Amino acid sequence: MSLLGRLLHNRRAGDTHLAWNLPNLQGPGTLALTSRDFSHDGTMSLEHCARNVGGADRSPHLAWSELPTGTAQLLLVVEDIDVPIAKPAVHCLALIDPAVGQLEPGALAGKQPAAGVRALRSTIGRGYHGPGPIKGHGPHRYVFQLFALGSPVGSEPTATPLDRARPRALLPTVASPVLARASLTGVYER
Repeated sequence: MSLLGRLLHNRRAGDTHLAWNLPNLQGPGTLALTSRDFSHDGTMSLEHCARNVGGADRSPHLAWSELPTGTAQLLLVVEDIDVPIAKPAVHCLALIDPAVGQLEPGALAGKQPAAGVRALRSTIGRGYHGPGPIKGHGPHRYVFQLFALGSPVGSEPTATPLDRARPRALLPTVASPVLARASLTGVYER
């Protein structure tokens, strides 16, 4: 166990500040979110982890159940709730066209996302950034949260330009009604 990991072992952001818990992102949990690459609360493979830990930094496969009528856009937020800072680290923030039925591995790449995917800024950079926790800090949970929205994000006249917005500034301003939502948690430990 590394010294830094031991020193920070009990410091964790927790789930209080997850996008899931924001008042404006409340809605019925009627979607199912799954992955071929890991099960709920299952271990994420090294392929989907950050390069600094030997991974490929490739986003995992994600699929969801049928979207409710009126879904204009999907919002995907991936957060590490065990990072040793005050709020979870956003590992991915993306807008997805509702015509996209699932995301294949690598679809959330910052430079070349899949068709129908708009990769926005995360805490680390644009697009998906895989797990790379401090060695010896213990298991980290990565919560994949999917929101079916009734109108596109940023369509309000006073909205912050999406390509410049930081996740913690953007998420509380989403004004679109949440028609349905789902979450899936993957785990990784060094």
